[in-house]
Amino acid sequence: MTTIAILGLGEAGGLIAADLVAAGARVRGYDPKVTARGGVLDCGSAAEACTGADLVLSVNSAADAPDALAEGLPGCAPGIVWADLNTASPGEKQALAGSAADRVRVVDVAMMSPVPGHGLRTPMTASGPAAIGYAELISPFGAEVDVLAGPVGAAATHKLLRSVFYKGLAAAVLEATAAAEAAGLSDWLRGNITGELIKADAATLDRLLTGSRVHAVRRIHEMEAAERLLDDLGVPARVTRASRDWLADMIVDNPGQPT
Repeated sequence: MTTIAILGLGEAGGLIAADLVAAGARVRGYDPKVTARGGVLDCGSAAEACTGADLVLSVNSAADAPDALAEGLPGCAPGIVWADLNTASPGEKQALAGSAADRVRVVDVAMMSPVPGHGLRTPMTASGPAAIGYAELISPFGAEVDVLAGPVGAAATHKLLRSVFYKGLAAAVLEATAAAEAAGLSDWLRGNITGELIKADAATLDRLLTGSRVHAVRRIHEMEAAERLLDDLGVPARVTRASRDWLADMIVDNPGQPT
């Protein structure tokens, strides 16, 4: 029976732990704030949880990951796979691997969708020299792991690039719908946004990229007007101003654009 240590039993760690137990793994868990349950052996320290483990999953936070590593290392068998599932920058992932030296093999794992509703089956990407080993250890329990070429940090790069787009899109939608609600046009704008998302395709992306560059001057004026509208409605125009600034940068980089 494969033994897996999970450090961090919050929402994500708890769901992953429960799925591993259900799939037949022996799971040892540690979280200073959460008591393990559902067949997970509750351990008194990170080192205790790691003792006898074939694989360690660090599922806490980027800020806590270095401490989890330092506290867990004394219990780790030399060379076992230490999978860091926390959302962090590539540099933070690389620093973590450097701290481990050769005592454990750190794998950069990025969860590519929300864990609630998916648990262990949340799509993952993994990078680093031991990424294949990680996939071989956890895939038999139902995990979906896409192994990426590249060093520790490559998986984080993929995830965070997606985050810039997806979270930025969410921020734009939040700002626009807040303004629409203030203007009494919430239902209309929601329907408009829904329609645009439904019909989006590869050509939509091309239009967004090329159209912004070709018509930057005109669109700056448009976003300045939008900013004044949001000011009148009492809605902070954070994304609107950022859009205007991006367009202004395009003019600096590409002078002589048409209006």
